[in-house]
Amino acid sequence: MSSKTKHIIRVLPALFTIILLLASACLASPKIEPKRVVLKNGITLLFVETHALPMVNISVAIKAGAIYDPKDNPGVANLTAMLLDEGTKSRTSKQIAEEIDFIGGKISASGGEDFSSASLVVLKKDLKTGMDLLSDILLNPAFPEEELERKKKETIASIISEKDDPGAVVSKAFYKAVFPGHPYGIPVEGEEESIGKITRDDIVRFYQQYYKPNNAIVAVVGDLGYKEAVALIEEYFRQWGKSRITLPDVPAVTKVTKKGAILIDRNITQANIVLGHTGISRDNPDYYAVSVMNYILGGGGFQSRLIKEIRDKKGLAYSVYSRFDVNKYPGAFSVEIQTKNESALEALEGIKAELKKIRDEKVSDEELKDAKSYITGSFPLKFDTNAKISNFLVQIEFYNLGLDYLNEYVKKIEGITKDDIMRVAKKYIDTENYIMVAVGNQEKTGLKEGTDK
Repeated sequence: MSSKTKHIIRVLPALFTIILLLASACLASPKIEPKRVVLKNGITLLFVETHALPMVNISVAIKAGAIYDPKDNPGVANLTAMLLDEGTKSRTSKQIAEEIDFIGGKISASGGEDFSSASLVVLKKDLKTGMDLLSDILLNPAFPEEELERKKKETIASIISEKDDPGAVVSKAFYKAVFPGHPYGIPVEGEEESIGKITRDDIVRFYQQYYKPNNAIVAVVGDLGYKEAVALIEEYFRQWGKSRITLPDVPAVTKVTKKGAILIDRNITQANIVLGHTGISRDNPDYYAVSVMNYILGGGGFQSRLIKEIRDKKGLAYSVYSRFDVNKYPGAFSVEIQTKNESALEALEGIKAELKKIRDEKVSDEELKDAKSYITGSFPLKFDTNAKISNFLVQIEFYNLGLDYLNEYVKKIEGITKDDIMRVAKKYIDTENYIMVAVGNQEKTGLKEGTDK
């Protein structure tokens, strides 16, 4: 046995001990008690103190998502966010990458539907360097022309490649049909035609309009105290000037009021189908009952009715599930399925039968118990890292969920009854008015345009 092998064997027990200690620290779920303060320049700061690891996670949300894209120029919000860490007035994108890599940290920025984000992960000893970088990309982005052109080309290439992905095609067509005239009907990245028209002036204008401290949420989680966190954010963002912001009106989400089908012909063996309509917003009080109901219907994986009935019993699907998108405005309720072209009609009938059943019949005691047990039991895993906690703190603030959300969630789920399930199913699942989109070999599916048969 080589000396190298002997050394590895000797250190393995120590490594396993470290792994177990880290896992225990992550999976422990003490009561989380966030603190909140609005700083002088308008930043809303949320903080949670954790000492399991000598690290600090910072998540930043700017109320500058794709919902505020110029109507005739979708994609501006996303590109603005993507370019934040691609060069500042004092650093190139390469320098930013090298500085964060040198300390083993991570910095990133991205766009989203409701808000755009930036994040920082560093060891506490490297917090100063990390904050230098994070504040620089947020306060002093340069939006270099060459980086803009590169991002535009990458985005267009991605959009073009998705045209060959049946799942992407069916999803885009579905959201466009369910949200006509609303930003949710347009992909966050924009569209091929709009991306090509975006200029640096568009990016700068968007940044100057929305990237203000009084339009920002900052969540700090990690190995430091509350006063340290407040002093840290105040120090590095003191120069970020507060100013009046008027968010533009966003068109109302309109309900689907009639049944319709969109068929897209592709020479493929599996039909990709999405059926659904508008759903609920994130701050809807019925969110908890809807979560339990959807777990039973199609969000619970192999325990869900759709899987048991459509896949297991009838053998009609490779994949089938339901979900509710929950955003600032009502998102979509959808059922998605992959099935053979020849079984498309039968699979759709099976789905509609399950939708009707959950509306008209009470779920069983066992179904309700299992759903609540899984949802409450898995909930702590959503906050087993500092990054997850900081990201969720941002959402709590943005969607006005309240600081007690993390500790009240389980109680609200446990309080859901069978009557609640039936009530929200009747209210938020419509078996008469919905959009069905199918991508497949339409000669074999037997589906007809404008209807679901």
